[in-house]
Parts: sequence; structure tokens; C-alpha cells
Amino acid sequence: MNTNSTCAFRAVIAGTGSCVPEKQLTNEDLTKMVDTNDEWITTRTGIKVRHIAAENQTTASLATEAAKKALQQAKVSPEDVEMIIVATITPEMVFPATACFVQEQLGAKKAWAFDISAACSGFVYALSIAQHFVISGKYDNVLVIGAETISKITNYKDRTSCILFGDGAGAAVVKRAGLNGSKGIFYSTCGSDGSGWPAIHCPAYGSRHPADKPLENPNQVYLQISGREVYQLAVRKIIETVEDCLANCKLTINDIDLFIPHQMNARIIESVAKRLELSDEKVFINIDKYGNTSAASIPIALDECLRQGRIKKGDIVLLVAFGGGLTWGANVIEF
Repeated sequence: MNTNSTCAFRAVIAGTGSCVPEKQLTNEDLTKMVDTNDEWITTRTGIKVRHIAAENQTTASLATEAAKKALQQAKVSPEDVEMIIVATITPEMVFPATACFVQEQLGAKKAWAFDISAACSGFVYALSIAQHFVISGKYDNVLVIGAETISKITNYKDRTSCILFGDGAGAAVVKRAGLNGSKGIFYSTCGSDGSGWPAIHCPAYGSRHPADKPLENPNQVYLQISGREVYQLAVRKIIETVEDCLANCKLTINDIDLFIPHQMNARIIESVAKRLELSDEKVFINIDKYGNTSAASIPIALDECLRQGRIKKGDIVLLVAFGGGLTWGANVIEF
């Protein structure tokens, strides 16, 4: 799906926010749980620390806190929000949608709310959906959230997966604006390949492995990942997606002021940047502080960049993600 905004309105990001749990899980902590060490983890992933949800923290509670910060920065009241989209693969419950819990906790009574499940690509998918509704003139204020508690489905006896993931949430307020000013979100592209689902998945408990039947393997309740396969696929698809954005927006890689990829693995990001000939100062990496937070990864990074002043007026920012499904996507934004 490609979305190029040529309508009478712009979809601008008016505010962002993020929330990560206080509890941390360091590489040193993991050495006491599985056969690993700090050097092994750091050289293969770039990760030093992950934030882990406390017992009383849920996907919805993290999402709500991130949303409050985004609304405050955008100067938009919850009563003025018309749509809430939560991207997550670790929902509050099987149903209702996590977005419904967020709506209730915010008091956003006018908003209709729903979740999308696109794994690590969830936020860019959701931002594309919000873009469409806003530039059509349908809505003025859409709240887009990526939130995860991946620790709830992580097997802390499996060193290949437990070193990777952390919890957190990030949010953005997408607001309707007139044509004067920066372009806002002016291009989005999304794709998927369902045949690649075995590479990253969590088997239980859906209709294929229902709750009333014993699992063939008890570990099917946990996230499963094929690291080497994912690495190769991610690098190729991210590069293809970036090239799609550049071609359709009539841009060159030099026109991109900041590249914010999904924080899946520092080695993947560095490999992509090298092949695209992106200079280090144009690539944002914060995986060392949070680990892979799936759908929360990009909005947390975007919020950090904006609050640190890494993004200036007129800058063109490229968000890109690859995740389970398989899914991938990108958004091109002028601030």
C-alpha cells in the first residue's frame, strides 16, 4: 500500500510522548539467567539495557502514559481526540482492543478505538492509517500509539531471544492542518508477506492452538524467532522500502535529514546505513538503552529525537520498520 498526500489537508505530527518502565534488565543481569555475557550480547545486538514492566504495569497503562505526554505537547485535550489506534502484539487482553482501555483511561469519549497487529511494523502501519483519515478531512486529531510488554511472552531460558526484547510505549498526535507550512506526513508505504510468518511468531493461544488443548511444546506460549533468517530478510526489505520512498517522493538519500529505523538490532541498522551510504549523524540508534520494543520502538525513538532537538523545522525524517508477519513499512515526514 502506498499513500502519497495530494489532498487539501496535511497530516502533521503535533506532539509525541513515550513511557518506559523503571525496572531495568541489564546484560549483567542476564548472565545470571542464561549462558551469555555482556560482550556476546553487545557485539551481536548493540543492547546494554532493557526496561521491563512491573507486575502492575500493562500494555494499556504504558500506552496511556505515553499518550498523555503526546497530548500535552500537542495541546490537544482527550475530549478532542476522534480516533485512537494502538499497534501492539502484546495486547491487554485477547479482546477488547487495548485501544479501548486507553480510551477509557484518557477519558477520550468522542474517539473510536482499535488495535492493529503488525509486530515491529505496527507504528508505521498505524501512522499510515492516521495519515489517510486526516488528509481526507475526516478527522482533526488522531492518537497513534505503539505499545508493548514483550517481557510477558519472552522465554528467559532461551538466550537467543531473551537478550533482545524490552517493554515500553510511544505515542504521536496526528493533526489536520492546511496546506501552508511543512508537508507533514507526505508519503507512506506498507507491505507484507504471510509466507514468512515462521521467522517471528508466537503460536499460543489463538484458534490454531486454542486454550482448551494441550500444547505440543510448552514453549509455544513464548515468542519464537529465527535470528539469522530475520537478519537477512530485514536488511533486504528495509533497503527496498527506503528506495521505494526515495523514488516516489523524488528524493535522494542526501535529502534525508534523519533516518529512524525500528530498533531491532544495531548490526542490522548499521548494515542498512552502510549500503544506503547514510552518514552516522543521520542515523538514530537507541537500542542500547531499550532493546527491541517492537511496535513501541519507532515512536519512542521519534519522541527522543524531538525532545533532544535532533529534528529541526524543515527536516525530512524517514521512519522504517520490518517485523513479524512478515511486515514492513515506512513514513516520510517533513517537520
